[in-house]
Amino acid sequence: MSAEAANPGAPLRKRGRARIDLRRLGRVALLGPVSRDRLPDAIGHVAEAHRAHHPDADLTILSRAYVLAESSHRGQMRKSGEPYITHPLAVTLILAELGAETTTLTASLLHDTVEDTEVTLDQVREEFGEEVCYLVDGVTKLEKVDYGTAAEPETFRKMLVATGNDVRVMSIKLADRLHNMRTLGVMRPEKQVRIAKVTRDVLIPLAERLGVQALKTELEDLVFAILHPEEYARTQALISAREGERDPLTRIADSVRSTLRDAGISAEVLIRPRHFVSVHRVRMKRGEMRGTDFGRLLVLVGEDADCYAVLGELHTCFTPVISEFKDFIAAPKFNLYQSLHTAVAGSEGAVAEVLIRTHRMHTVAEAGVVALGNPYTQDGAPAQQPEPADGERADPTRPGWLSRLLDWQESATDSDTFWATLRADLAQDREITVFRTDGGTLGLPAGASCVDAAYAQYGDEAHGCIGARVNGRLATLGTALNDGDTVQLLLAHDASSGPSPEWLDHARTPAARIAISRWLDAHPDGAQAPHRGRPDAPRPQAQPAEDSGAGRGRGAGRAAGVVVDLPDAPVRLAGCCTPVPPDTIVGFTVRGGAVTVHREECPAVARMRGAGRAAVGARWDDPGDRSGTADYKVTLVAESFGRPRLLADLTEAIATADAAIVAATVEPPSEQVVRHTYTLQLPDAAGLPGLMRAMRDVPGVYDVSRAQQPAATG
Repeated sequence: MSAEAANPGAPLRKRGRARIDLRRLGRVALLGPVSRDRLPDAIGHVAEAHRAHHPDADLTILSRAYVLAESSHRGQMRKSGEPYITHPLAVTLILAELGAETTTLTASLLHDTVEDTEVTLDQVREEFGEEVCYLVDGVTKLEKVDYGTAAEPETFRKMLVATGNDVRVMSIKLADRLHNMRTLGVMRPEKQVRIAKVTRDVLIPLAERLGVQALKTELEDLVFAILHPEEYARTQALISAREGERDPLTRIADSVRSTLRDAGISAEVLIRPRHFVSVHRVRMKRGEMRGTDFGRLLVLVGEDADCYAVLGELHTCFTPVISEFKDFIAAPKFNLYQSLHTAVAGSEGAVAEVLIRTHRMHTVAEAGVVALGNPYTQDGAPAQQPEPADGERADPTRPGWLSRLLDWQESATDSDTFWATLRADLAQDREITVFRTDGGTLGLPAGASCVDAAYAQYGDEAHGCIGARVNGRLATLGTALNDGDTVQLLLAHDASSGPSPEWLDHARTPAARIAISRWLDAHPDGAQAPHRGRPDAPRPQAQPAEDSGAGRGRGAGRAAGVVVDLPDAPVRLAGCCTPVPPDTIVGFTVRGGAVTVHREECPAVARMRGAGRAAVGARWDDPGDRSGTADYKVTLVAESFGRPRLLADLTEAIATADAAIVAATVEPPSEQVVRHTYTLQLPDAAGLPGLMRAMRDVPGVYDVSRAQQPAATG
């Protein structure tokens, strides 16, 4: 754990002050001699660590909290044989080292008193005030209770609810789990494995999302040692074998210091060793470890502009590895993290990874939300904000992902459903940022579509979304978004519009899936398309009924020349595979009794058959009945080599074939290959083969195929 996490804006710890080793204190000072005369030394360590970050802090309340905690836990022992008071002391010391403010430390000392002693919440409120009482109550609600097989799901569901009200509750919980993991050796091996797996699956991802890297990295190492002992031993041997050798990063660090000093840039250059899991990941990636792979250089400066000045000097005076450059200052990560990442080669060819950040960025990188202090005070005074009647309060430090998580957890029907969804969401270890046209941003999991963006931006108003523009081009709602895309969502003016069932195939976020499913369940007879959905009005049987990306309906049992073996059923052509004659087709019933028709080879067909869904026979009507009365939508993908005027030539070929372009996207070139996706409207399906031949004849185009979106897995 880094001892450099400090109060935002404060300088790093002075070199004259000895660094407190949390692991040593946690395992030796606090858990060593058990005589009561040693306990005041432990609270002294807490006070010293706290004053390092908050020099003017009033320690009186900490002393009173310690006296109450020690007296109430007196006589209680941990399974390891030490007095129980050593546990809240260790947890509080962890938070003090991270720079937590006094209120958090006070609640940390008392976090087990209400659950495990005779102390009541009313006593805590009377002695320490409403804020400390609120935090203690929040942590108490997280403690394990007997829920049978639902124990873990229900515990963590409570944890999220409490965290949503105040992220300091989660800070205490994470520190609590870290100390328990440090002392897990007294447990039976099977219990160690169970606790380690829950820590890996839920708490470590939560620590990552809260930005508390100092806790996350140590938790990772402790879990690694329990779940993968052989790999841990191999990694430990690799690191131990280098002890006593001169670190090759030392020479590069000296060169960097000299370069920055000559440039007049005031900076601190440190060598930052990798933790065990990080070394293991590098070894798995590279196979053979280089001498510089066991650590990274950390350059700390005073201002944001200095970060880019350092970057310029390094890229000028050393050989940069351009593929390793990332700018998390201009586009911070979802967990508040900011830094410049690069890699440079020294004079002898050794490559060093370099992190460049300000002191404040480093504080937040290490301690995350813990470093942000009390979100309910302004300049040290309590914020004048009325407490809502339902007890909920807006936390200005709460990351956007957590707000989304809290929104959908309320809709989860049971603990097991919640648990499965939580783990799936946390498994999304990469998040993208897309930009709105009004200047705002949306944080979404990788693989999210325009449907997810719509619900993230507009909530239930997204039911009326009729389309999107991605980077200025019209796009279908199923279009997957990339990091840095600009998305504009187009909403219908009709407030009664509702989503199409096909949207579920494109939704990746729990919030979107739950909102769509809830609307469809509430309107079983009115699941309409996003274009002109009127869920409260009866569907006209003799008028065309549009669907998302589908053809026009032509009455009950027919749509764009399709007849299905289900009398009087509305028929829609699936937007995922856009079938046209003479494709082999098959239908499936959806909510409301409608039949959606897919191409036989569509991935969605295999998925629905695998789920036991009964197919409905479907066939194309006689060509004579369709002529002049139906038009068709089809999505084509053209792959080509990049060249000037390629787009103009392709659109001219499409127009010559008498097809209208409904939507088009062109992906950025990759290895000189360009991929174009067109949704086209054809007056006659018989013209499709000729259209595809005309597109293939365009110079540079080497393939044109029908688009097929993959079947959803969720």
